[in-house]
Amino acid sequence: MAMVSMSGKLWRNMIPVTEPYLPPRGRLDYYLDRVYASHRLTNDGPLVRELTRRLEDYLGVTNLLLVANGTLAIQLALATLGVKRGRGLTTPFTFPATSSALSWQGVEPQYADIDPETLNLDPLAADHAVTADTRVILPVHTYGNPCDVERFRALANRIRVPLVYDASHAFGVQLNGQSLLNWGDAATLSLHATKLFHTAEGGGIVFRDSHLLEEARSMINFGLDNGSPVRIGINAKMSEMHAAMGLAVLEAIDEIIDYRMAIQDHYRKRLSGRIELPVFSADASANGAYMPVLCRNAVHRKRVQRHLLANGIESRAYFSPALGSLGLYTKEITGAGVEFADRILCLPIFFGLSTIQVDHICDLVCAIPPTQEPAL
Repeated sequence: MAMVSMSGKLWRNMIPVTEPYLPPRGRLDYYLDRVYASHRLTNDGPLVRELTRRLEDYLGVTNLLLVANGTLAIQLALATLGVKRGRGLTTPFTFPATSSALSWQGVEPQYADIDPETLNLDPLAADHAVTADTRVILPVHTYGNPCDVERFRALANRIRVPLVYDASHAFGVQLNGQSLLNWGDAATLSLHATKLFHTAEGGGIVFRDSHLLEEARSMINFGLDNGSPVRIGINAKMSEMHAAMGLAVLEAIDEIIDYRMAIQDHYRKRLSGRIELPVFSADASANGAYMPVLCRNAVHRKRVQRHLLANGIESRAYFSPALGSLGLYTKEITGAGVEFADRILCLPIFFGLSTIQVDHICDLVCAIPPTQEPAL
């Protein structure tokens, strides 16, 4: 029986909150054999080019640039759009990479509150937070749930700043029949191993304009053009090895999304009316990227997490704490996202998780009512 170490203890048959999809070795080896045959390991190799074309076809986008990871994707999008200073209007309810990318570009994160139903950045709150120093709007499609793209476009146009979406959770999501990646001046992807489509490590940027794509393509290769530096660049290229993994995973992507969606639907049917669930857009497709629930408060969440862990189930408070409460990226603020950061809990969801396991997880979650809560 498998043994897993968690916080110094050994757990049998621990169910993780996520697990990377690993393609069959034969399928991966086919692409790795092509790498060996070409003797090309990086520098815009043939597999990176093939993966780019196939992802553009699959996602319904153009001007896609593959890069080394999702954090670099955000930084490069900002740099390409000329965002180098000032403040970036963004959400406090997301993974730290979004704020870190702004900070590394010399842009101070500027947090506004989130919509209590979708948990995305609230356009009205963002509008009220605008100052003369706002240089970019950077919302996140949290859990793959689309932001209010029309209102953010109107806001960005009115204050004349670029609009960049962190779409790390939104692979394959369509809004009103087209890719969610087609909104904004740029939209970024994370292709990390924890994502439903991955290249082990990787990222991508979809640009609205082709000239921005070409500028960014030079930036990820040290700012070179025909071998000579023409702009300040960085090394952010995707390798052929990572593209090989991506191509192998892409062959199963419809099966992966369908499986995860079936698991998410089963969770939502079992938990509906028993614990609060975020509201997902009726105008968009879903991808099963996460399985978030909202506990009553921080005390209730901690009790649920402890009960799950005692029964061999891992869960994560994605995304807690609220980034604005840390005083790390900007001065500490209260209110923005704090309540939901204290309540959120993500349950296991991955390819291979069974409905029997989901039933067991749901029973454990519902066994801890949001009442009679002792002090932490």
